[in-house]
Formats: sequence, structure tokens, C-alpha cells
Amino acid sequence: MLVLTRKLGESIRIGDNVVIKIVDLDGRHVKLGIEAPKSVSVNREEIYDRIQKENKEASTPIDSSLQNIAQQFRKT
Repeated sequence: MLVLTRKLGESIRIGDNVVIKIVDLDGRHVKLGIEAPKSVSVNREEIYDRIQKENKEASTPIDSSLQNIAQQFRKT
């Protein structure tokens, strides 16, 4: 892990097209501004984890009857 120290108004650049700027410092909180192309997904970690969980749940059959139906389609 790379650990950097930045002051208010300073930035960090990731690659050619992602910029993270320190926007505000308030006690123990830091506000970050993130500039990235629309093709790059930017989420807080808890939101990312929830998306991953929901995607996994959506891709697994709800019950065994759906698994049976899927197996029948595979046989034909």
C-alpha cells in the first residue's frame, strides 16, 4: 500500500485520467474530490460491497426447482 501525505488543495493522480483532490479537512474527516472518466466506477467501499453481494445473489438460483429447470434446459 502506498501512503501519501497531502495538504488541502493538493492532488493525487492515478494513471492519466484519474485525479483525487483534497477538498476539505474537518477534524478527523477528509473530503475528497474524484475526477474520473464515466467508464471508471467510483464507489465508497460499503456501496461496492453491497453491489457485489447483490450481483452474487442475483446470479444464484433462488431454489432447487430453478436448478432443476436449468438442468433440463442443459440436457436438451
